[in-house]
This record gives sequence, structure tokens and C-alpha cells, in this order.
Amino acid sequence: MTDPPAPSPYSVLPGEGPYAAAIGSALITMVEPHEGHEHAYNRWYEDDHFNSGAMAMPWMFAGRRWVAPRHLQALRSPSDSVIAQPVDAGKYITCYWITAGRYEDHLRWSVATNQRLLPDGRVYLDRTHVYTSFQEYLGAVYRDPTGPRDVHALDHPYAGLVVEVVDAADDRVTLVEWLRTGPLPERLAGSAAAMTLLFAPYPLPADKMAYVEDVPGLERRVTLLTFTQVPPDEAWTTFAGLGAAVAAAGRGRVELSAPFVPTVPGTDTYVDQLR
Repeated sequence: MTDPPAPSPYSVLPGEGPYAAAIGSALITMVEPHEGHEHAYNRWYEDDHFNSGAMAMPWMFAGRRWVAPRHLQALRSPSDSVIAQPVDAGKYITCYWITAGRYEDHLRWSVATNQRLLPDGRVYLDRTHVYTSFQEYLGAVYRDPTGPRDVHALDHPYAGLVVEVVDAADDRVTLVEWLRTGPLPERLAGSAAAMTLLFAPYPLPADKMAYVEDVPGLERRVTLLTFTQVPPDEAWTTFAGLGAAVAAAGRGRVELSAPFVPTVPGTDTYVDQLR
């Protein structure tokens, strides 16, 4: 009598561990296509990599791409950003949500897949990673008591995304608490911005791909993603004061403030507006 076949891991693994409808971490990847490669990069990322390099993987349950045409690049600050040099670098950004409690599981799959994609010739190398990392989710600040919540942010048809990177003067925990209880709810109130989600970058894994590097100082860093109901340039006054407020309170420094609009999947909309 032969033993029954071992069950497939695909049957076993979903029955173990967390599976709540909750964000635990994110992949945030801000990339600069090399000049002259904008169209090819856009097609590669959208036609292949968005799915095969991210959305097809376990425990990644939402994703969305965003782009910064010239008129939005012109709004960026500060000019001496430690994140983006020059400050208009990083014309595309993509955000993905990972199920709470499943970061390590997803990371192992992600690293293994990307190590396969590279020798298979399916990684577009004419690009530079400006600000790419997995990041721990720290929570949300909402304008309204009802409406879309954090898990909906990449699916709801928001018209804009504003990415802000803040480096704490000393303690990141203190900075996050100050932001959550003061400046963020104050600026959301009565504005066209619906919510701000807060994240803290993890160090990249030791077996990361060679073309991705950590930006120094990540242990003090907080990433803010704010979703707007109108194009971000139409609500830009909402975001103008955070850098001054952070500096005046001695909490640190805003190292990047950058607005984006969503890409239009299946098209090359905005590609001719990047330079």
C-alpha cells in the first residue's frame, strides 16, 4: 500500500497564518526611466512587471501606478532633497499593499521571483530606483469618519497622490505621534485630501537585487501618502506648510514633497509630458 501523495503547498499555506483584510506593509517604488527610454519603460512595467513582479505574488492585495508630468515636477521640494537628486527624479511611483502579518512570506517570494526575472531578460535596466523599499504600515489619518478606508486607497478613483518623506530630528516614534495628532488632521480638515497613510521603511534584504539601494537615514524616516479627490496641483496649498511646521517644531525635515496623478492603464498617457 502506497502512502497518499503529500498535499500541495498551495493547499497548506493558505490555511496557516494571518489573512485579515488589513494592510501590514507596503512596497513603495519610485523610479526614474532613463532619458529616451520613457515609452519602453512604461510598457514593460505596465504590460509585464506590475503583474509578474508584484501583483501575481501571494499576500499582495492592491497596487496602483502614479506619474508626475512636468507641471507636477515643478511643484516638488526641497531642491536639496536627500531622496531625489535632482528633485524631479523619480517620475513614476507605484504603491502596493501587503496583508498584515505576511511581510516575510511575501518578501521571500518577491526576492526569488526577481532573481528569476533578471536572467530571463525580463527586468528593464534602463531605469534608476530613486526611492524603493518595503515599508511598515504605521496607520492612517482620515478627513471623514466614513468613506473609503486605507484598504481601499489604491482601488478608489482618487485623482492625486502626494508623497512626502520626513526625516525625524531624533526619535521617529515621537515624530509620528506628533504628525498624527497635530499637522495631519489639521490640514486634512475641509480640504480635498481624504486620507494620509504613514509608513516607515524597512532595510532592504541582504539578498536584494544589485540595482536597488537604501537611501541613507531610513531609520529616522517616515513616508506619508496622501490621497486627493482633485488633481494635486489644484489642492497644493494644502501641502505647502508641512515643511515649515516640521522645522519650526524641531521635529526634523521634510526631505521630499512630490505630487502625482494616476496612470491610465493600457495607454502611454503622460509619457510625452515627462521631460
